[in-house]
Amino acid sequence: MNFVIGNTRINITSTNQEKRKRGTTRMLENRNVNIITDADSKKLVLINDIRFKGKRQIDWDDVKQYLKGYVGDYYEIEENAECIFIGNELPEEYTESESRKSLMGANAKAKANAATAIPELIQIASNPAYEENRKEKHVKNAMHGWYRYDVRFALPVYEENVLVRYNIFYAQLLINHAENGKKYLYDILAVKKETSRP
Repeated sequence: MNFVIGNTRINITSTNQEKRKRGTTRMLENRNVNIITDADSKKLVLINDIRFKGKRQIDWDDVKQYLKGYVGDYYEIEENAECIFIGNELPEEYTESESRKSLMGANAKAKANAATAIPELIQIASNPAYEENRKEKHVKNAMHGWYRYDVRFALPVYEENVLVRYNIFYAQLLINHAENGKKYLYDILAVKKETSRP
């Protein structure tokens, strides 16, 4: 819930904190993730620690186990105060979807590590786009359709244990609007490294 007092904006998150499972609170406290604003006044999530490493292949079972810690939580999109819940489908869809299986190299590593910043990615989500549900298998979990939100995040690049730069990635949060009226994070799609600008 947000309040404005004078020129100060106050964001109250105690309600969310109280409803989080104990394990998730521990996960949230043991991360080095920040929301920053870039030179173009756009928000992005800075993920300072690489949890899921692998030169050749990511252990997606580890990612799935990590994501299960969020199930039952909810987080608020700052732009529109919409609550996004984390349901049981996220860990499986996030790690086993066709879109994930098509990712390779830096983009696969980026999606794996974006799992550590789910709360912040939801918070900065912007530019919602709605589409109706077209698949029979999603009649209940997306009865009221789907939303895609844009997000950006950055991962550090090290050379000989020295931070040399951050790679910035663009992605979309896929959110289903379920039969029960709640919106759930279903997956993160279209993970793509932004190209360098002069």
